[in-house]
Amino acid sequence: MTYPDQRHAPAGAYPDQRHAPAGAGYTAPLPVPPAPAAYPEYAPAAPEAAGKAPAPRAKPGRDRYLDLLRAVALVRVVVFHLFGWAWLTVLFPSMGVMFALAGSLMARSLARPAGSVIRSRLRRLLPPMWAFSLVVVPVMFALSWKPVREEGLWWFIKLGSYLFPLGSPPYPEESGSTGGWLELSWADQAAGPLWYIRAYLWFVLASPLLLKAFRRLPWATLLAPVALTAVIGTGLVTVPGTFGEGLLDFAVFGSCWVLGFAHNDGLLKEIPRYLAVSSAAIVMGFGLWWAAGHLTEEGWNLDEIPLAQATWSLGFCAILLIYAPSWKKLPGRLAGWDSLVTLANNRAVTIYLWHNLLLMAAAHLVDELWNIPWFGDTFGTYIEQSYEVLVLIAIWPLIGLAILAFGWVEDVAAKRRPRLWPNGAVRAGGSRRA
Repeated sequence: MTYPDQRHAPAGAYPDQRHAPAGAGYTAPLPVPPAPAAYPEYAPAAPEAAGKAPAPRAKPGRDRYLDLLRAVALVRVVVFHLFGWAWLTVLFPSMGVMFALAGSLMARSLARPAGSVIRSRLRRLLPPMWAFSLVVVPVMFALSWKPVREEGLWWFIKLGSYLFPLGSPPYPEESGSTGGWLELSWADQAAGPLWYIRAYLWFVLASPLLLKAFRRLPWATLLAPVALTAVIGTGLVTVPGTFGEGLLDFAVFGSCWVLGFAHNDGLLKEIPRYLAVSSAAIVMGFGLWWAAGHLTEEGWNLDEIPLAQATWSLGFCAILLIYAPSWKKLPGRLAGWDSLVTLANNRAVTIYLWHNLLLMAAAHLVDELWNIPWFGDTFGTYIEQSYEVLVLIAIWPLIGLAILAFGWVEDVAAKRRPRLWPNGAVRAGGSRRA
């Protein structure tokens, strides 16, 4: 199974290519800490001591270490989709990291009634996708997509995946024109990131049961997805269709999501560090060993090797969370990146959904340099030699434009005041934007 995090953009693909009972081995979780500032409704009320006035409640804050990891993961996705360097999937398994962070936040949120948490998550997740679909799907039809002729009425049911992505959304294999602003594979590129929305939705819906299972049988729940990956991700058992695709994604990243539960509940801190780290290293070593024997045409691209992806991501994320500091502010030189880290976290869904299309647009802008009189003739060789670097430079202003145009939907979905550029900058009056 391939993942759109990696399969849609090989190098040179733009623009023309591509709480447990006694004896369960697990103590009950510590009191739930306050939720991040971006999720204030998740923060539980502090208990009051009998006969004492309640102490002033600390203002909820964000864990900037986790915010930094999420921002790095997003940048790595963009860079990988441009350059197609397989070793990036080993250096930093972005999708595993993002699912582990989301699992930790989901476990914290489930201190509230599960139904309200799921509704809140769906409300935050789906509207940004709907905004994306309202742009992309009409363009598909405008470019002569006529799926009803090929698939009949069943197609209308599959089209519902653009509204509630339990399955894979349909799209034309070829659309647009060769060399045009929308080249033939643009629809495939555009629909690629939607696999992440589908997987996230599956995890959100399953989390109440997963968390109960984890707090009763933590280690079995943590490792069960890896075992499932070993069955369906190696060809031992094949589950066909879009359900099989979704099940495989759920299996590959399920242990990372459950690892987020362990981080939130403090289980990782109860294990001796030497044991936790050495165990994680063994799991990672297995992942590399498996990958070495199952390389594909894309080499060490772990996204193409499900069992290697599942085990390497699990061990990698475990080490990141075992050594996780608790930063209220980014330390040292990292403080200079505070506003960008804040912006990336406040607009993570927007960035992820749109980046593939924006990479294609950036590539076309670079192509236009050849058409500038004198400039193209004089610097054409340099443009060709530094093509991907120029695209990497051009993509960030385009992502900024997408944030301005569509990012406010994330605020509306979260029932916040819409903001154009939520980077945490201090206003003139001294207040700070979230």
